[in-house]
Amino acid sequence: MSEFKSILKQKIGAHEALVTRENKPAVSNGVYQRWQHPVLTADHAPIHWRYDLNEKTNPMLLERLGVNAAFNSGALLHEGKYILAVRVEGDDRKSFFSIAESDNGIDNFRFWDYPITLPETDRPDTNVYDMRLVRHEDGYIYGLFCTERKDETQPNDTTAAEAQCGIVRTKDLVTWERLPDLVTYSGQQRNVVLHPEFVDGKYALYTRPQDGFISVGSGGGIGWGLSDSMENAEIKEEVIVDGKYYHTIKEVKNGQGPAPLKTDKGWLHLAHGVRNTAAGLRYVLYVFMTELERPWVISHRPGGHFIAPRGEERVGDVSNVVFANGWIVNENNDVFIYYASSDTRMHVATSSIDQLVDYAMNTPEDKLRSAASVQTRNTLIAANLDILKKLDL
Repeated sequence: MSEFKSILKQKIGAHEALVTRENKPAVSNGVYQRWQHPVLTADHAPIHWRYDLNEKTNPMLLERLGVNAAFNSGALLHEGKYILAVRVEGDDRKSFFSIAESDNGIDNFRFWDYPITLPETDRPDTNVYDMRLVRHEDGYIYGLFCTERKDETQPNDTTAAEAQCGIVRTKDLVTWERLPDLVTYSGQQRNVVLHPEFVDGKYALYTRPQDGFISVGSGGGIGWGLSDSMENAEIKEEVIVDGKYYHTIKEVKNGQGPAPLKTDKGWLHLAHGVRNTAAGLRYVLYVFMTELERPWVISHRPGGHFIAPRGEERVGDVSNVVFANGWIVNENNDVFIYYASSDTRMHVATSSIDQLVDYAMNTPEDKLRSAASVQTRNTLIAANLDILKKLDL
């Protein structure tokens, strides 16, 4: 066997060992179960994506097209498979989408041979990322994502960007139809999510209006609006469902994660919140519920974060961040929460509809002041000490 073939065989073997590695339960807080290993990393990208495997043109078997990260994945249960629409970032900083699938949703995720070939509009995307996958009752699977382009109003600033909502749809996750970008009248848009059902005969969308590409400015919060169609999606009026609030986990900005899950108690939402720290911005996930008939009206608002970065999750390209734009509920009402850490890798946490609804409905709200927070905790402590005394424990 030639040295080239021997090295290639070693690389393929190491990659296969990583992809087929068994995942095992790690820390559980009773609400959700974390798992030991990330479900996807940059190293999960196929060998044939990264290397020229022609010995004549690459005799030293050097990596030609590096992959920097695999993160911020949309999610869908499709034909019995757990599907992730992964944001893959190359070493050139450009992101693209690719499908990875697993039989059980917790390990053995394997990328399809080719990334998604995403059609462009008349105004080409510079970068695309963070696709939310939604199976809508109209029969299509929609992918809503952020399209980034140069802000042409600031031609001399090479960092100035503009974010808007790109839209594609598909029936099979292979052939994608590009639709015009969402039109709104509230500045830039990131983290736009399609509601899975019609509302008053219209398409309903959760938005995140903001003044600039990174800073929300006077905007922000999770918005809500209706559109007559998706072929030419336009929201003429937005209302804020869940706004920012001083000295909370969402004081800087917040945005809808994946589309909400329908339960008999209401719509279950997962969102991200951002606050300032001495070390920079900190992203966490939080949960809330809205009414079944009025998905834009919050019914339950548990205080504090739901998932925050911990341990190795805190380290990566953009540290101290967790972000989610995909979750799956299966036929057993098990919920698979796919979240990225530090813009680098994908993880899964597992729970159930019953656990999440219990958490959402029975966790006290943030009382917004330290004294009130202590009062809430003291009430719990007093009740628990009384129970322990009665149990003689």
